[in-house]
Amino acid sequence: MGHKSGFVNIVGSPNVGKSTLMNRLVGEKLSIVTSKAQTTRHRILGIVNDEDYQVVFSDTPGVVNAAYKLHESMMDYVNTSLKDADVLLFITDVEENEMNHKETLEKIQKLKVPVICLINKIDLGDQAKVKERLEYWQERLPNAIVFPISALHGFNIDAIWERILELIPENPAYYDKEELSDRPMRFFVSEIIREKIFIHCQKEVPYSCQIEIEEYKEEEDLTRIRALIIVERDSQKGIIIGKGGEMLKRIGRESRLEIQKFIDQKVFLETFVKVDKDWRSTENKLKKYGY
Repeated sequence: MGHKSGFVNIVGSPNVGKSTLMNRLVGEKLSIVTSKAQTTRHRILGIVNDEDYQVVFSDTPGVVNAAYKLHESMMDYVNTSLKDADVLLFITDVEENEMNHKETLEKIQKLKVPVICLINKIDLGDQAKVKERLEYWQERLPNAIVFPISALHGFNIDAIWERILELIPENPAYYDKEELSDRPMRFFVSEIIREKIFIHCQKEVPYSCQIEIEEYKEEEDLTRIRALIIVERDSQKGIIIGKGGEMLKRIGRESRLEIQKFIDQKVFLETFVKVDKDWRSTENKLKKYGY
């Protein structure tokens, strides 16, 4: 058998565990994970290489009804991932009774490529609930292979891997075999900072933030990073900075420690906050920030 390569794209509603699954399959934390919905904004590729295959996983934003221009951009990533998949991983969980975006589900039902339906978080449901969800999704997606999984605990991940390797087509490698992702290091640094904001800030504030890496300078024993946290309102700027600057210090400290672990080098991180009014609703500003 020849060399296999394929795009395996992960799609589903917000907060069902897409990013946790991606990180589990790739073996590295590439996608940020929080308990809040709509954490992922971009399409992020994670590349797994072996002598005989290359699997290009794609994590996508949660499927939403667009309320901002930013949401429209996020849905563009989802729709593209439906079109270019060699294998689609549709992920739901034991708590999701019905997918919140019927148009996307209809597109999945019509796909010609193999679909693997993954019912995640089975550790949070009893056996009867899991059985009921298996039967429901097998009926809704009769051409799909349905697996119960726990992405967090690694249950059934080996079985998914086996099926993926059976289904991807014979192709040469699409990317260099040393590559882990198509994203530059600056992107992952910005995502780590954004994750800390999601963890420590409440309500609308995390969703209003965008991170720009103004400087990323590698020296012999140190990487210097200057990051700009962009918000939409002066009030949000005050929340990010916090009383006496404590929130910004906390975000910076935790980000620095995780970045050091990610790049395996000492990091000097500076963080600043800037207001860019209504950036999520303005098309030219979204393009400026890479959406």
